[in-house]
Amino acid sequence: MAASCMLRSSFLSPGLPQLHHQSTSKPNNGIHFFTPIKATATNDAISQQTHRRPADENIREEARRHCSSHNFSARYVPFNAGPTSDEWYSLDEIVYRSRSGELLDVQHDMDALKKFDGQYWRSLFDSRVGKTTWPYGSGVWSKKEWVLPEIDSDDIVSAFEGNSNLFWAERFGKQFLGMTDLWVKHCGISHTGSFKDLGMTVLVSQVNRLRKMHKPVVGVGCASTGDTSAALSAYCASAGIPSIVFLPANKISMAQLVQPIANGAFVLSIDTDFDGCMQLIREVTAELPIYLANSLNSLRLEGQKTAAIEILQQFDWEVPEWVIVPGGNLGNIYAFYKGFQMCKELGLVDRIPRLVCAQAANANPLYLHYKSGWKDFKPVKANTTFASAIQIGDPVSIDRAVFALQQCNGIVEEATEEELMDAMAQADSTGMFICPHTGVALTALFKLRNSGVIAPTDRTVVVSTAHGLKFTQSKIDYHSKEIKDMECRFANPPVEVKADFGAVMDVLKSYLLSQNSKL
Repeated sequence: MAASCMLRSSFLSPGLPQLHHQSTSKPNNGIHFFTPIKATATNDAISQQTHRRPADENIREEARRHCSSHNFSARYVPFNAGPTSDEWYSLDEIVYRSRSGELLDVQHDMDALKKFDGQYWRSLFDSRVGKTTWPYGSGVWSKKEWVLPEIDSDDIVSAFEGNSNLFWAERFGKQFLGMTDLWVKHCGISHTGSFKDLGMTVLVSQVNRLRKMHKPVVGVGCASTGDTSAALSAYCASAGIPSIVFLPANKISMAQLVQPIANGAFVLSIDTDFDGCMQLIREVTAELPIYLANSLNSLRLEGQKTAAIEILQQFDWEVPEWVIVPGGNLGNIYAFYKGFQMCKELGLVDRIPRLVCAQAANANPLYLHYKSGWKDFKPVKANTTFASAIQIGDPVSIDRAVFALQQCNGIVEEATEEELMDAMAQADSTGMFICPHTGVALTALFKLRNSGVIAPTDRTVVVSTAHGLKFTQSKIDYHSKEIKDMECRFANPPVEVKADFGAVMDVLKSYLLSQNSKL
C-alpha cells in the first residue's frame, strides 16, 4: 500500500521527535511487516516556514511535497476477539461482520505506535492544532496515525471537522447543580451540526480510496434518524460520490431532512422506524454495490474516538472524573472509551474517566440491560422521543457499549420526555441552546448529582452531540406550552402587548421588578 504523507511543516517543531524515513516492505496477503522506528530528539531546531506555498499550488499538492513513509497500520478484527483468534481483514476489504456474524473493530498495530512515548504523541497532536496544513487542520486527521494510518492524504475527504468547543458551563453548573467544574464538549459545532461528521470523514475517505482502487462501490448508503444522513450526504457531495439515504417517514425534524436533500442525496422516506430502515439498508447493501455507512461499520468509530482525545488535549492532558454521552445506536460510547483507552495505553495519560451513557426513557434498551445486572439483552420497541437521533430500540453496537461501560465502571441513566425537555430549557436559559439529546445527558447528570454519585467538585464533561438549531420546533413547542401532558415548567413565552407607550412601560416595570427581586 502507498505510504501516507506526513507534513514535516505541520508536526515537526523544535525538539520534537521525528519519524525517520523507512523503506516500506511489500505487503504479503495484506500484512505489513514492520521495521523498527526510533523516536529521537533532533539537535537542530527546525525553523518554521515563513513563506506561503506557491500561488499555483493547493494544500493537497503542498502535502505531496512533504511526503514521508512510516510503519503504522490498522486492520479489521472481530470485536473483542480473544488472543488466539487469527481472523482479520484489510481495511481495503468491503466487510462489516466477522465470519460468525459478530461486529468488527479496527485494530491498530500498538507495538509500532509504542515505539514513540506519550510525550511524543502529546507534542505531535498539540503542534497540529489550529493549522491549515492538509489534512491536519481537521481534529480527526490531526490524529491520522491513530485513525487511518495507511490512507494517502490525497484520498482524504475533510471539512476540517473536529476541534470543537469545550466550554465551562459556569452558570448552569453553579445555579442548577452546585458544581464548580462542569464542562460541555459541543460536538454539534461542526460542519453539518453534529458529531457524526467525525466518523463520516473517515468512512467517506476510505470509500474514496476504495473507488480509486476500482473496488465495487457505486455509492454509499445509510439508515438515519437525521444527523447521519446529513453528514453522509455532505461528505459524499464533497467527494462527488453518490449517497443514498433511508429515512423513517415523519420522524425527523425539517432542519435534519433538508440537509441531505440540499446536498444532492437520493432520499427514500420509508413508512417505518429507524430499526426498520436499518434492516432494509443492510439487506440492500448485501445485494447492491452500495457501501454501508451506519455505525455497524467500525470505520466511523475511529473518527468519533478523536473527540475523547480532544477532551484530554483541551484539558492539557488532564483526565476528567466523568464523561456523559447520549446513547442511541451506542457506537459513540464505545468510541469515547476507545479514544481514552488508547491514550492510556500509549502513555499520554495514566487513567481514563468513568463514562455515563444517557438514554431517553422512550428508547432505553441499554438502561434496562444495565438495571438487570447485564443479564440477557432484550431489544425494545422505541417510542417517539424529542431526542429523535437516539430513538433506537435495537442498537447495533450493544456489545461494544456494554464492554466499554464494564471496562470503566460506567453507569447508564435515562430521561423521560419531560425531564429532558426541562433540562434543555434550563441549559438554554444559561445561554447554551442545546439539542434534546444533550438534555438527556444533562438529566443523567442531575440524577447522579442528586444521588451523590457525582460530587460537586468532580470535573465532569457532558457531550453535546448536535446543534440546537436543528431542533427549533421542539423548543418552540415547549415555550409555547403546546406539548401534550407536559407542564413545561421553564417555558418563556413572548408577552403580547398593545402598541402603546404606557402599556409597554407597565409591562417592562413589572418585569424589572421581578428580576430585581431575584437579586
